[in-house]
Order: sequence, then C-alpha cells, then structure tokens
Amino acid sequence: MTTAHHLRLIDGMRSREFPSVRTASGSGVSGPGFHTVHLYGEEVLWAGDEADHIERRAQCQAEHDALITLLTLRWGEPQVISLWSAQERMLAGEEVAEPWADSVAGCEYLPLWRIDDRWIAVALHLERDGPGCELSVLVTAVDPP
Repeated sequence: MTTAHHLRLIDGMRSREFPSVRTASGSGVSGPGFHTVHLYGEEVLWAGDEADHIERRAQCQAEHDALITLLTLRWGEPQVISLWSAQERMLAGEEVAEPWADSVAGCEYLPLWRIDDRWIAVALHLERDGPGCELSVLVTAVDPP
C-alpha cells in the first residue's frame, strides 16, 4: 500500500459511522466508537532470514514516519502521549477500554490528532526483543487513556 492509500483509508474511517457492535472487516476492526486498520507489518515473523526481518522493520518504520509527516502537514503537530502509565495500570490489572487496549499493550507512545469529534492515532508496534514491526491507525470518539 502507498502512503496516499493510507490517507484515503484514514479519511474513509473519519467519515464512516461507528457500528453498534464489534465487527471485523478486511484488515481492520470497528466497534462502538472506533475503527482500526492494520496498514503494515510482518504477518509471518518466522519466515525469511534475519536480514529480511531487519529490512521489513526498517520499511515499517519508514511507512510510519512518512504517514506522520503527511498527517502533520495536513493537521499540524500531533499530540504525542506516552503510554507508560497506562501500561503500568494494565499490568496492575486495570482494564483499558477499547479501542485503546491494543495500542497500550504494544506501543511506547502514540502521536494523535483531535479532528472535529474524533481522535486519529498512528500506532507503531515494535517487538522489543526481535525484528517485528506493525503499523496501524485508530480513529475513535473515545478519549485516550
């Protein structure tokens, strides 16, 4: 997928109504108050050699950086939130509401924009002890944790 395609997906997510029940479709999930879509990542982490994994991780990070740059040009500087305290609360047993739980569990921080009545967050999930990397976008009316 190209960055232009990512932008069209985000625009579509922003304009769509939220469903009343959780629904999976294609590479995303929607539910009450949110839409998410998986943009890039390693679907099969065990396939390929280490050099392939490193190259795919670098490509994922480049896709992330390009998307952040374009969204910043469009909407201004993002609000960047650290997810450390939310991660600590989850580890202590506190439940983090959908749609934020996946981002809290897999990201150190989130750049996000508040556009009209919706939050747009770009999540970069980096595997701590390996080459895994995934990029996803969340559009939600639910305030961040």
